[in-house]
Amino acid sequence: MSLYQSSILAKPIPSQARYMFFALKSVEALPAALDTLSQWVDGKSVVAGFGSPLVLALGAKVPGLRVFPAINAMVENPSTQHALWLWLLGDDRGELLHRSQAIETALAPAFNLLQVTEGFRYGTDRDLTGYEDGTENPVDEAAVDAAIVANAGAGLDGGSFVAIQQWQHDLNGFAALPSEEQDNIMGRRKSDNEELDDAPESAHVKRTAQESFTPEAFIVRRSMPWTENGKSGLMFVAFGRTLNAFEVQLRRMSGLEDGIIDGLYRYSRPLNGGYYWCPPMKDGRMDLRAVRP
Repeated sequence: MSLYQSSILAKPIPSQARYMFFALKSVEALPAALDTLSQWVDGKSVVAGFGSPLVLALGAKVPGLRVFPAINAMVENPSTQHALWLWLLGDDRGELLHRSQAIETALAPAFNLLQVTEGFRYGTDRDLTGYEDGTENPVDEAAVDAAIVANAGAGLDGGSFVAIQQWQHDLNGFAALPSEEQDNIMGRRKSDNEELDDAPESAHVKRTAQESFTPEAFIVRRSMPWTENGKSGLMFVAFGRTLNAFEVQLRRMSGLEDGIIDGLYRYSRPLNGGYYWCPPMKDGRMDLRAVRP
C-alpha cells in the first residue's frame, strides 16, 4: 500500500472537484478537529494539505514547508496563505456539495471556511483556452520521484508539498488574438499540441521547461478549470517532493531570472497563492506523527 494520498498521482482526475480553504479559529479545538478530519481524508475522495499556520499552531515543524512568497516585482503574484486546504474529488457535483457542507460543519469549532471553488475537467485535461494542460508531467516512477517525499523518516515519507494558485483568465481577450499569437504565448500549437521550435523566449513552455533548471525542476500538475459569477480560469495545483521546483519556475515566469515575463500574464493573473504539506497515509488514514507526536 502506498504511503501517499492516492489522488495526488491517480489518473484520470475525476470530472468534478471542490477546493476548500480554511483559516484557523481555535487552537484549543484543534485536537478534536484533526480527529474529525482524519475520518474524512482518505487520500482518494478527499486530499488534505496543512499550511504553515496550522503546523505552527500545533507546535510542530515540517522540514521544507513555508509560506507562499508574494512576488510583486514585474508582475503580481499574491500570497494568501491559509491554514488548511482540502481537495474534494468525484463525479457528482451535488454529492461534492453535500460532502463539503458536512466537512465545514464538522470542522467549524476549529476552522473558518474562507473560500470554496468548484473545479471541473474540460475535454482531455484542457485549460479553458483549449490548450492541453500538464503535457510535460512526469509519469509512473518519475512522477513518484518528483511529487513524493522519500528518505525523510517516519511520518514524513509519503508526504507531498503542493503549490496552489487560482488564475483568472481574460478568455475574450485571448480569443481575440490571432491563432499564431496564441500559440506563441503557449509555445505549442493548439491543433496538435506540438511544441514550437521557434517560439519566443516568453512562451510558457520555455519559461517552465522543467529540465532547463539546475537542479531540474520537475513537478506533477493536477490543475482544473473553474468558473464562478461570470469569471473563469485555472486552479493551478502542483505537487512536489519539495516546494523548490515550483518556486524557481514561478520566479522565472515572473521575470525575476532574466527580465522576460511569461506570456501567460498577457491574458491571465493569479488571484491567490498558498503552499501546503499533504501528510502521508498509514492504515488508510492520515499519518500525523510529524505534527502530533
